[in-house]
Amino acid sequence: MTDRSAILTRNTKETQITASMNLDGAGVTSVSTGLPFFDHMLDQLGRHGGIDLTVAATGDLHIDAHHCVEDVGIVLGELLATAMGDKVGIRRFADRTIPLDEALIEVVLDVSGRPFLDFDLQFAEDTPGLGTPPFDPQLTEEFFRAFVMASGLTVHVTKRKGRNTHHIVEATFKAFARALRDALTKVDDTLPSTKGLL
Repeated sequence: MTDRSAILTRNTKETQITASMNLDGAGVTSVSTGLPFFDHMLDQLGRHGGIDLTVAATGDLHIDAHHCVEDVGIVLGELLATAMGDKVGIRRFADRTIPLDEALIEVVLDVSGRPFLDFDLQFAEDTPGLGTPPFDPQLTEEFFRAFVMASGLTVHVTKRKGRNTHHIVEATFKAFARALRDALTKVDDTLPSTKGLL
């Protein structure tokens, strides 16, 4: 089997990030971003995605969490794009609907090479942050937008039900992870595209 892993370091004036990803791992994670709730979400991404994932990120959290969350999304998206390689044999399309108590989130995903995100979750601007330092739930969309643009995925995220902010965000990460895992599963030895390119 072709190795589907990658390592990347990205340093800017706002953030310093080193991360690695193995798509054929066992869901082993080591994550440190300075945002405990975000760390928990990235752990869900690795564990439910069957992806070995390490992320070490520092940045200007004294300003706010936006730069850190967005830049981690960029790095993980770039890692995924590299680790997927030629995409020969993958299932390509997948969808998952995942509950967490009262929350029910649907994620539909295509490893298309065409980045697009439809994100049908809205949080009021005054929704309290999660954890300390706080993770603004509106940053969930910023993370997935950065991830999708850098990786070339088409992703639709829809909230079917939900009231509790924590449950909604966590179910989103779990549903995305499970859909990604399914889409990247090797099912044959052909490229799943009539264009001959993904």
